Amino acid sequence: MSQEKMQCAMDSRATTRALPTTASEIARKAIDRHPLTILDVRNEEAYTDWRIEAAEIRSVNLPYYEMLEGIDAALPYLPNNDPIVVVCAKEGSSRFVAEQLIEAGRTRVYFLAGGMKAWSEHLEPVKIGDLTGGGELYQFVRIGKGCLSYMILSGGEAAVIDAVRMTDIFKQFAEAKGVQIKHVVDTHLHADHVSGGRKLAVDTGARYWLPPEDADEVVYAYDPLEDGQVLSIGDTEIAIRPLYSPGHTIGSTSLIVDHRYLLSGDLLFVKSIGRPDLAGKAGDWADDLRTTLYSRFKSLPETLTVLPAHFGNPGEMREDGSISAKLGELFEHNPGLNIRDAESFRQAVTMNLPQQPNSYEAIRRTNMGLIEPSQDELQEMETGPNRCAIHE
Repeated sequence: MSQEKMQCAMDSRATTRALPTTASEIARKAIDRHPLTILDVRNEEAYTDWRIEAAEIRSVNLPYYEMLEGIDAALPYLPNNDPIVVVCAKEGSSRFVAEQLIEAGRTRVYFLAGGMKAWSEHLEPVKIGDLTGGGELYQFVRIGKGCLSYMILSGGEAAVIDAVRMTDIFKQFAEAKGVQIKHVVDTHLHADHVSGGRKLAVDTGARYWLPPEDADEVVYAYDPLEDGQVLSIGDTEIAIRPLYSPGHTIGSTSLIVDHRYLLSGDLLFVKSIGRPDLAGKAGDWADDLRTTLYSRFKSLPETLTVLPAHFGNPGEMREDGSISAKLGELFEHNPGLNIRDAESFRQAVTMNLPQQPNSYEAIRRTNMGLIEPSQDELQEMETGPNRCAIHE
């Protein structure tokens, strides 16, 4: 169908208005495990690569172009009375299909405002716990991308760890909590998403920390995040101790917070471990990765709560919506921590890996400060899942 005919078809249904729903509303339903049917009208390739997933969400894929002449093909796959959310890349196609569904007699039909781009950018703050002597630790779940950021609050001050590029939420959250952001930390040079760390630091006057081993090619100023330092937050001095943890990148640095939490960056996830190949040096870094996981982390207290920078699927989500696990539990059940033979480990982390993240080379160059893509280009670069682990 031509663009003119398509627009006419949409205009002819303009009197039948579907209601929008937001990425935030769908995220809460996913976290609270409320049943929901998603009709995803993107093409099959885009749907297979990346879609909205959660424990109680049922997803149906019927490409938009198959419904331009009518919605009948979709009706057998959709519930009569339960809510339906129509999803597309940006919004327009989903609105059109949702209005057709209403015309066909479905009453609880919505479209995702902003489409999958909005889903990719939404962050949901989840409280992890209170800190010794006062203070709080929050995890910001970017549910549509699998990214996890953190904010540590104490004594009127805050530190933000692995901030994504949507920095407004961190500033707004800090303002609502009555704290000033004093430190912004990237645990490594990210390759799967554009960091908001430098921008957040500039906007708030905070110090920006980055492991120097990852900073050979960066073109901006930073404070070197080095093993054994203590960054204190507020009057209660919630200590953040960097722990050099190479393997995902040569500079990867984990953080031990309040002697209770291990912010593991992209080294260790709930269901997998980090991949060493996104800078093209998998063979060089495989041994570093094994040493970090099997020696450095093995020597830490098993009672530490591991808080990674990413997750692979909603099945890793706890009932409160957070992503975490005890270190001892991971050494028992995480397959990446149970490859006993060194050569088998090397093969596991260098061969037959999942597809690399979309635009990861451009993302790395952006995070080095070497290129400055437009907002539209940044959105496009980040489309799709993160793929930072050796197991999807």
